[in-house]
Amino acid sequence: MSHHKTLTKNYGAPPFSAVRGEGLYLYDEGGKKYLDFGSGIAVTSVGHSHPKWVAAVQKQAATLAHCSNLYGIPAQQKLADRLVAQAGPGRILFCNSGAEANEALIKLARLHGKQLTGEEGKRYSVVAAENAFHGRTFGGMAATPQEKIQGGFRPMLEGFKFGKLNDIASFDKLVDRSVAAVFIESIQGEGGIFPAEVSFLKELRALCTERGALLMLDEVQCGIGRSGHFFAFQKSGVTPDAVGMAKGLGGGFPIGAIWVAEAYAELFQPGSHGTTFGGNPLASAAANAVLDIIEEEQLIAKVKSNSASWHRALKALAKKHSERIAGIRGAGYMVGLSLKTEGLNLQITSAARGKGLLVVPAGHNTIRLLPALTATAEQLSEAVSILDEIFTEQDSQS
Repeated sequence: MSHHKTLTKNYGAPPFSAVRGEGLYLYDEGGKKYLDFGSGIAVTSVGHSHPKWVAAVQKQAATLAHCSNLYGIPAQQKLADRLVAQAGPGRILFCNSGAEANEALIKLARLHGKQLTGEEGKRYSVVAAENAFHGRTFGGMAATPQEKIQGGFRPMLEGFKFGKLNDIASFDKLVDRSVAAVFIESIQGEGGIFPAEVSFLKELRALCTERGALLMLDEVQCGIGRSGHFFAFQKSGVTPDAVGMAKGLGGGFPIGAIWVAEAYAELFQPGSHGTTFGGNPLASAAANAVLDIIEEEQLIAKVKSNSASWHRALKALAKKHSERIAGIRGAGYMVGLSLKTEGLNLQITSAARGKGLLVVPAGHNTIRLLPALTATAEQLSEAVSILDEIFTEQDSQS
């Protein structure tokens, strides 16, 4: 397919038009069926068109779709209570996307720095990680040290420094009295699926506490059950000061949020931040339905149990095709298949699509496997079989 004549070309030309989804399957305009292991880039957390999710959205759309945050929104308040129950004592700020959640976190860092020093512009720096991706707004880009993201948009917002993920010594050198916060992804997604190690997160928590800097975690892609925990950081046992989330929270409807620990929740005061659409009745109904489904179908427990055997199968696949596959990384239903040849991730993405499997390319020559939390053991096995078929064909052609 070519670009549609009235759309800008900031995306590549689409390989097909998606017209319908059901469960783990996506259908194109010709009726072809795809096993969807992209999930709209980790968004359709409970699959496409889950009946309970559809019913909740339809009911809310027919009742009240939007009213703005000038008024109380019962569904939003319920959702906030449920997210606080997962993250710990604190408060929730709603928005519309992961990029907006990360912008709110950066603003929180600056408010924290101002509170510490009593003035603006004295302590506002943020230490992020090399290979990070935090979005495409100016704050998000500045926190994303990648040329493909920043190129063409300089000068960047100042005040960002970068340490090496899982290297506490590199962060120790950077977190000085100019730093208001440390900001990392619990599992780097776009960068190629690199998890923050448990020991590193614990050391980072101690470092931030010692230096008076906020520990802020980006869980936009890895949160809401994808890792086998509701939040990926929960595996480490640490408690951050703020967390950003989006993608899987709405199950396909745009919504983002940040959780702010009780100690810092008062930093946001009336007028300090706002959003017209964030957490509106329709978005909140969609997110509440997602949480209902996760709880009722015990999806996080299923991700844990199913992913153990799935990861073993993927490791066996990597061993079988070791000339092309370097290994696998990730947690739960967020897995990166690391490939040895530059550009092979794009080739495999295309070949998989031809065989009815949708995957997502990422940095460091990686393909991402991001099935819905509802994926069955049989569907996980089918994806491995398709990938095995593709790599076997490549072996025979070389």
